[in-house]
Amino acid sequence: MTELTGLKALVTGGASGIGLATARALAARGAAVAVLDLDPEGIREPLLGLKADVSDDASVRAAVEETAMRLGGIDILVNNAGIGATGTVEDNPDEQWHRVLDVNVLGMVRTTRAALPHLRRAATARPGTASVVNTCSIAATAGLPQRALYSASKGAVLSLTLAMAADHVRDGIRVNCVNPGTADTPWVARLLDAADDPEAERAALDARQPMGRLVTADEVAAAIVYLAGPAAASVTGTALAVDGGMQGLRLRPAARS
Repeated sequence: MTELTGLKALVTGGASGIGLATARALAARGAAVAVLDLDPEGIREPLLGLKADVSDDASVRAAVEETAMRLGGIDILVNNAGIGATGTVEDNPDEQWHRVLDVNVLGMVRTTRAALPHLRRAATARPGTASVVNTCSIAATAGLPQRALYSASKGAVLSLTLAMAADHVRDGIRVNCVNPGTADTPWVARLLDAADDPEAERAALDARQPMGRLVTADEVAAAIVYLAGPAAASVTGTALAVDGGMQGLRLRPAARS
């Protein structure tokens, strides 16, 4: 598949999990792809790995400019970098709230702000190609226990996505987000490892999603690639759930045998 041939994409937080799966999927479809990450050392060709900290504006601006220079522009921005948090509103100190919101929300603001001039040029040169996709979460639309801070950050991402879509639709830039359910990623693996009973916790997470299993990083990546690509040329201001039916389905308990 080569539907993205000639397009240049930038993926933040692309060294592992959903970000890496997305970068690989974009490249497999013909895009030239740069990955921004705190630790890009493991990134291999055809991906371009660049070190950047989305919580530092100067770092972001420098990495975005280097991306545009080395790739010859930016058509697609995937704002994926983020960090997690567990606990109720009683459990996280102010410093952690500031840190998570700074990375998960302002990180997207910084990267998009730096990339907008390049996205506008892309929209003028090749109408319909400029797009931004933000990695949001089921936590933005469903109340999850022990995720107050994380949910607040992802709720902000959902609202930010809608506002950005309205602001930039006349620039020819589409803005959408994906809302993954609980995904089988390194972050979730670390949470499971820290649980008192990892196997029981894994089973509970599987059961929480109507399909009975965790979402895979590749499944989320496929949704991001769709939203970023020409097949979604009329899609903007949309949140695409990739959650095994968790948000929309209300199943009756399974019948006992």
